[in-house]
Amino acid sequence: MAGHANAHDHDATAITSSVKPASAFTIEKNRAVANTLDFANTDDFTSASRGFIATWPEDTIKDAKGNVVWDFAKFNFVNTDHNIDTINPSLQRMAKLNNLHGLFKIKDDIYQVRGFDLSVMTFVRGDHGWIVIDPLLSEDTSRAGLELLFKHVEKAPVSAVVFTHSHIDHFGGIWGVTNKADIENGTVAVIAPKDFFEHSISENVLAGNTMSRRAGYMYGNMIEAGPNGKVDGGLGKTTSTGKPGIVEQTMEVLKTGEMHDIDGVEVEFQMANGSEAPSEFIFYFPEHRVLMASEVMTHTIHNISTLRGARSRDANAWASYVDESLDLFAAKSDIMIGSHHWPTWGSDNIAEQLEKTRDMYKFVHDQTLRLANQGYTPNEISATISLPDSLDKAWYNRGYYGTVSHNARATYDFYFGAWWDGNPANLNPLTPAEEGARYVAAMGGEEKVITIAQKAIEQGDYRWAVTLLNNVTFSNPKNMTARYLEADAMEQLGYQAESGPWRNYYLIGAKELRHGYTPAPSPDTTAIASNMPVYSVLESLAVRIKPDVADGMHTLINIQVANDDDVASGQYALELSNSVLKTYKDKQFKQADVTLSLSKQTFVNLITGNTTLADAMKNGSFTVKGQDNFKAFLGTLDRFDPAFGIVTP
Repeated sequence: MAGHANAHDHDATAITSSVKPASAFTIEKNRAVANTLDFANTDDFTSASRGFIATWPEDTIKDAKGNVVWDFAKFNFVNTDHNIDTINPSLQRMAKLNNLHGLFKIKDDIYQVRGFDLSVMTFVRGDHGWIVIDPLLSEDTSRAGLELLFKHVEKAPVSAVVFTHSHIDHFGGIWGVTNKADIENGTVAVIAPKDFFEHSISENVLAGNTMSRRAGYMYGNMIEAGPNGKVDGGLGKTTSTGKPGIVEQTMEVLKTGEMHDIDGVEVEFQMANGSEAPSEFIFYFPEHRVLMASEVMTHTIHNISTLRGARSRDANAWASYVDESLDLFAAKSDIMIGSHHWPTWGSDNIAEQLEKTRDMYKFVHDQTLRLANQGYTPNEISATISLPDSLDKAWYNRGYYGTVSHNARATYDFYFGAWWDGNPANLNPLTPAEEGARYVAAMGGEEKVITIAQKAIEQGDYRWAVTLLNNVTFSNPKNMTARYLEADAMEQLGYQAESGPWRNYYLIGAKELRHGYTPAPSPDTTAIASNMPVYSVLESLAVRIKPDVADGMHTLINIQVANDDDVASGQYALELSNSVLKTYKDKQFKQADVTLSLSKQTFVNLITGNTTLADAMKNGSFTVKGQDNFKAFLGTLDRFDPAFGIVTP
């Protein structure tokens, strides 16, 4: 249904499934941003361009099969001298900065490849070869970056790899810069912070389906780049779609103050676990007077709670780590580099950025708790807090990725939990569909709500319009007039957003309201899955148990995994009782209902999809004793569909 008989035109456009231009209200709001911030200050463009050597000779990077995994040209539309009406001018500025791609010289023996992926890859020349820091997300993009270094600086072997933290865009490209043989024989050292491998594997295991779905929103994977679509990720352009890998570290850094010689280069480490990542460190090169601030420091507000979904972070601890870096390294650093964005040049500039970044996180943390202790609720707090001008006008404290708004709510969540604001009226809320139906009925029906929402849109009140129409959509998702109108309002919010992820969420939400869910290209994570410990996979089965099917069942399962490199005995056990699945290592039941035997390679083949359970059982690589009980157990396991509704029920 493309329209409605009683629908009024809003802002000179009809209620249809088409993408709309910026409204007069959006244009006015974006122009206000252009008049508020100091766009005449182009220091960041000078810093981001400094030391440029060369870039990739083609517009795209392709994998071995010829698939495009990175496209340099598709964001060129932002490189104009005028503001595009459908893009917040501040976000357009960041998009231009993130468009600057290629190989850059930081100083003698230190180089960076930027704009080849969401993250930045750094090279430091050691005695025997190149130390690679953060080899991007995909092996294809990291390989291209290394080739560029070889061509324009020096072709020398990779002698070490450093992972700054446990997020995939900082380790996934490992096989583009080295190989397993060189790591296993000790030719290439792999250095990472405490608990890196555990966290890099486990973060997305139990909640992976929903995190992946939401990550597709956050990074704009389901919309095309363009003035009405994806513009920038804030932290970088977007994520590459090549093949990531993983390897366990050969050296683990455990505490602040550790000094290590990495291929003849002295490095001093500062731990930052629990800041931007559960496993992370910062480090300093005394000989070069260069501070590597990892992802603790960026040229944007970062996330205290990421929109893709993860545990809320400790903003106070984050600020403390930055303060410690200020004390340890600022006065003796000439250059600060990071895992994203461009360097900061000059000791005074480094100190100022550390100070104001520290105070930005601390301000949001402290003011959230001040207001919470006065009885304010999360949404009231996020609507109240704004940074003082001394912090807000610093370009690196703008909300291109995280925002003051959702970081305040995340800080509230860290201390109090976000599921409830303390008001008993909200203690046991209705479901969105039930609440929507009752609101719509109370307001006089769907037609009435749509009319009110249209008036809100005509007045530029898009947040209220989305709130109203969301109730109609959840009470009756077949009402396409409401969905198209909600999409129009959501789209304008996207055009106004300074945050890249906020824009992506709004615009993909609008697209799904109009056309439904469509899958998008994403990284091939089979190499990550193949490294998952057996225990982690078995533990994840617990969140798949369907309680109605498992009701009354009590099943004991013994599992023997040959050649297991995680648990020496290769013994695991599962107990299903009370509709709850328990997982154990190094344990076997004396009288099991099911006994499973397989090799670690068969396990890897199963989780990566290289074989099916039926085929493995048929060829004898997966044996089962107690097949009827095993079949009944399999029947209790739910399947997760990545196409579940976000903007619809």
